[in-house]
Amino acid sequence: MFKILDWYIIKKFLGTYVFAIVLILAITVMFDINEKLDSFLKAPLKATIFDYFFNFLPYFANQFSPLFTFISCIFFTSKLADNSEIIAMLSSGMSFRRLMRPYLVSAAVIAAFTWILSAYIIPPANVKRIDYTNTYVKNKRVDYGSNIQMMVAPGEIAYMSRFDNTTKTGYRFSLDKFDGKKLVSRLTASTVKWDSLYHWQVRDYMIRDIQGLEEKITKGTRLDTIIPFEPRDFLISKNDQETMSSPELDEYISRQKSRGVANIKAFEIEKERRYAMCAAAFILTVIGMSLSSKKVKGGMGINIGIGLVLSFSYILFMTVTSTFAVSGYTSPMVAMWIPNFIYAVIAVVLYRRASAG
Repeated sequence: MFKILDWYIIKKFLGTYVFAIVLILAITVMFDINEKLDSFLKAPLKATIFDYFFNFLPYFANQFSPLFTFISCIFFTSKLADNSEIIAMLSSGMSFRRLMRPYLVSAAVIAAFTWILSAYIIPPANVKRIDYTNTYVKNKRVDYGSNIQMMVAPGEIAYMSRFDNTTKTGYRFSLDKFDGKKLVSRLTASTVKWDSLYHWQVRDYMIRDIQGLEEKITKGTRLDTIIPFEPRDFLISKNDQETMSSPELDEYISRQKSRGVANIKAFEIEKERRYAMCAAAFILTVIGMSLSSKKVKGGMGINIGIGLVLSFSYILFMTVTSTFAVSGYTSPMVAMWIPNFIYAVIAVVLYRRASAG
């Protein structure tokens, strides 16, 4: 059961968290406008507001949620300690462990909010944001591919010499089907065009069905067929992983692994990052509360300074370890959880020191 004191701390924590987000987002918007002013002037105002900023702000806030959580915890806890409110709570018989409860409840609310945003709400919003930046700021979309070869299904290998995503057309296409190591069928076509989902249209095709020493050849000018792959499986643009919800991300990673596709590290890192960010809310809350629960001579300025250093170092550490996964030194899961493991140890040490004192 929550008491009045619990609700007081929860409201203070979450209120400071929201205030910190609004304040930093306002500053971020000003810097972003200054940086992309030429592009914003070229784009329609409606698209800039609704397609870019309405989707950029939640994305940015969620990306730096651990930073906001830590700063909020440090700020309002230091204020409580500076006003001797924490001393009064502990003097009334409340244990430090009991005092931590509303903090962890607040962290759970932030973690749940972060997960829902990152897993389901922000990915579809990122589609509009990234499309806007590709159109009006800088085009980072991958629209062309060459020498594309991949396993589209067990025993089925597809190849295209070139693919143009603007027209959804591939050239010099072939589809080989194997039974074990034996080739049983080969489809070749001058062009192949993607329609929707797995629906492809091949033109000027020839099918060779091999049955022992016999071979059956079928030719035609047009054939509608189902081939289980699509352009996004082989044309991977930067930040594509941010446009997928967590269920879509899991399905995509599983499908690409079964096909032997190697360049999916960014997708695996994004998947693990979403889980790690939720755990970070609890770890950084414990560190922030333990660090700022006592009154210090320098006032709350020292605690806020220490909090900023630790929070930025956490984000920097997570960025550095993600490069380990990209380089193949560690798995994406290990790379994303290394900062949490290290800062969890720091949290335990600080918690014990604060509760003992």
